[in-house]
Amino acid sequence: MKKTTDNTANLNPLVLASTLMLVLPVLSGCKSESETSIDPGATGSGTIEPENTETLSELDISLQALISDLDLAISPVENRDLPDINDPLPQLGKKLFFSKSLSGQFDTACVSCHHPALGGADGLSLPVGVESVNPELLGPGRVHQSGIPPVPRNSPTVFNVGLWDTGLFFDSRVESIGKEPGTNGAISGIRTPDSIFLTADSQAGANLAAAQARFPVTSVDEMKTSTFENGSDNNTIREHLAARIGDYAVGAGELTSNNWLPEFQQAFATTETAETLITFDNIALAIGEYERSMVFVDSPWQRYLDGDTSALTEQQKQGAVLFFTPSTEGGAGCAACHNGPLLSDGRHHTVAFPQFGPGKGDGDNDDFGRERETGDSDDRYKFRTPSLLNITLTAPYGHTGAYESLRQVIGHYRNANRSVNNFFDRGAWCQLDQFESVANCATLYPDAASNSQLALNKLNAERQAGQSLFVPTAISNEDEDRLIAFLTALTDDCALNRSCLSPWVADSSSNGPDNQQLNATDDQNNPL
Repeated sequence: MKKTTDNTANLNPLVLASTLMLVLPVLSGCKSESETSIDPGATGSGTIEPENTETLSELDISLQALISDLDLAISPVENRDLPDINDPLPQLGKKLFFSKSLSGQFDTACVSCHHPALGGADGLSLPVGVESVNPELLGPGRVHQSGIPPVPRNSPTVFNVGLWDTGLFFDSRVESIGKEPGTNGAISGIRTPDSIFLTADSQAGANLAAAQARFPVTSVDEMKTSTFENGSDNNTIREHLAARIGDYAVGAGELTSNNWLPEFQQAFATTETAETLITFDNIALAIGEYERSMVFVDSPWQRYLDGDTSALTEQQKQGAVLFFTPSTEGGAGCAACHNGPLLSDGRHHTVAFPQFGPGKGDGDNDDFGRERETGDSDDRYKFRTPSLLNITLTAPYGHTGAYESLRQVIGHYRNANRSVNNFFDRGAWCQLDQFESVANCATLYPDAASNSQLALNKLNAERQAGQSLFVPTAISNEDEDRLIAFLTALTDDCALNRSCLSPWVADSSSNGPDNQQLNATDDQNNPL
């Protein structure tokens, strides 16, 4: 057997111990909380089968033993029914996703916070939805007319949204009741903010993506504005927008150019009238299918799982071994929560990233996270474990976008108390790119430090009680470099390439079916 002489020497010996041969798959993962951990697409052997096992290095054998233990050698898309971007419904959904006609005052679109060229997000710590100084400018440089971003949580990526079976948003307020693997919430019903907790919303739609698409249009700060349908319930808002797109009832004549009906008729293969066909249910379905077509999983890591042992560099393999090895065995322990094909357990944990911004209305600009949905104080400051696929494209990180680099995130996991204190010592949010030019920046969120300390206190109490899976790990600076190298290997090649992404971006030579297409630019006026 060929051995490496210089690539494994610096790894913790505990990581390499007793792993010189592949082991049989065993059940493993994050099982200590009351919520059910989901393993999407739980089929397959969980074992890599390279063409020539005699060429494996000790490092490869160590990594593949971990992959076998954790049953990771599964394609994230295995046994899933996902649309192609060229299918009729995703094509309609793309046009709707890029249309400002779905915003109350025609100044924002779904893409304003979720552009494919920005990793399916917006590159900002806190989003700027309505009332932007320049609605066409997306990403860094996008500024609210007040100068201060009004949306309280960082924009999650829409990439791979069709691979989630648990819930969407940081608090899973759109959540599958049964969490059946491989279904994207299509089986047992979906709970949304329009229904009681753990009670299916009868209007949620076909899957989690369609259910999620129903809510940004109802948010005052994201798409609705305070003046459009002021005081109306969510369904009234949606019905008005559908009537606007369909050019009937209350929305008749609101669009000076309107060619949506033939677009819907083509996508749904019908000759039905606008009143019957252009409903918000169908709008959300089309947007959801566009989002579900954004499958970006062809990464070096996935190719390694598929049997190409040359797909990763030696440093990336070292980082993977650290990532998947428990902290009790000398590793970084990341897989306690970041496991499965999405590298997320789909559950909620207290990690105590810095809290700042307008908050979610929990007093003094605070954000209670999952507790807002469950009503259980044990869930305070818990947020859903994000997927790490394409993680290098979605900075800044955390529910408030407090950390601008993966190195800062890993530093938080090495020592959360120190990291949060350093954040505030560096100038807190005022040192973030988005806030550098904000007047009187330091006075914006006077309770941010105390709220962050409350989250840290919660984390520390959970640790003392043995309830936390977030255990500090004694990794070195070199180990941190290895982990970052591994995380870069989780990025799909197409997601890095603007030309490859073009099928998901609206044609900028057109203004869309309603003359309201958002043709985005960056802060240098370059097309996105």
